[in-house]
Amino acid sequence: MNRIDIFNHFYKDKKVLVTGHTGFKGSWLSIWLHGLGAEVIGVAKDPLTERDNYVLSGLKDKIIDLRGDIRDGELMKEIFRKYQPEIVFHLAAQPLVRLSYDIPVETYDTNVMGTINILEAIRITDSVKVGVMITTDKCYENKEQIWGYRENEPMGGYDPYSSSKGAAEIAISSWRNSYFNPKYYNVHGKSIASARAGNVIGGGDWALDRIIPDCIKSIETNLPINIRNKKAIRPWQHVLEPLSGYLRLAYKMWHEPLSYCEGWNFGPKTESIATVWEVASKVIDNYGKGELKDSSDPNAVHEANLLMLDISKAKFRLEWEPKMNLNQCIELTVDWYKRYRDEDVYNFCLEQIESYIRK
Repeated sequence: MNRIDIFNHFYKDKKVLVTGHTGFKGSWLSIWLHGLGAEVIGVAKDPLTERDNYVLSGLKDKIIDLRGDIRDGELMKEIFRKYQPEIVFHLAAQPLVRLSYDIPVETYDTNVMGTINILEAIRITDSVKVGVMITTDKCYENKEQIWGYRENEPMGGYDPYSSSKGAAEIAISSWRNSYFNPKYYNVHGKSIASARAGNVIGGGDWALDRIIPDCIKSIETNLPINIRNKKAIRPWQHVLEPLSGYLRLAYKMWHEPLSYCEGWNFGPKTESIATVWEVASKVIDNYGKGELKDSSDPNAVHEANLLMLDISKAKFRLEWEPKMNLNQCIELTVDWYKRYRDEDVYNFCLEQIESYIRK
């Protein structure tokens, strides 16, 4: 019995292409899909470090593991032609706000043109029936309001990263209207949706400028954890929460392609909205050591202080909702970092997915 299969064997033997499979979210999605029996085709650049979840889980030996930059449109088409995927999860991106200030053109090239390249590869590949394009909660025009953004609210973005994701959402909508219009589904046979999630945490993330990796790196080297924006409020969720939403969305799109080809929010419970300082404090409590240092810089580049998603649509139409509160998210995350050196990471990740499903 497959304890992580909540999709009635739907993914077994399906050809599923994941862009960005060497990244944090992409590696977890690929592990889950592989555990479900899917034939996973991963397309991405090299992993960031030798400690990434992708590396430690040995994914390269379990899936079709390809190197490629989504900015290379012809390469993407060639890969799609060769492997004939049926379902596509597009996660590859330049995902960091502060880095986007340093490399704005590359950020736009990757997040906008890269997304368009994947949409074009889907367009010319008859085998693809479902495309789930992953963006971010930061795609919305953020007015730092106290209520969550709904899927029909304006796209925007202050910084290059956020605005690039807003632009990517506009491109996805345009391609859906122009080439994958539900009115002409009998002609093109494809269902395209976008998915937006908040601040995601979990094991195996070592990216720069993210609170959990910053905490773990400091704890492992016995240094204070520098908090650069202690009052920033974020909607925190464990990586498995939105991934379960993406997997459910693709499942629903396959069976009812005209009913779900639109934008979707996958956010946490309201009580999981907390400050960066609170989250770092909970990491210390769970790890059993560490100390915080307020390193706020009044001259730092702009980062949003408040951004929340309204997940009513996913809750009522997809019957999806988050399972964990903030304490449970942090407990599961810290558990990975305390155990990754001594255990089989692939099996441990499956164990964490099973634990998540049981909640």
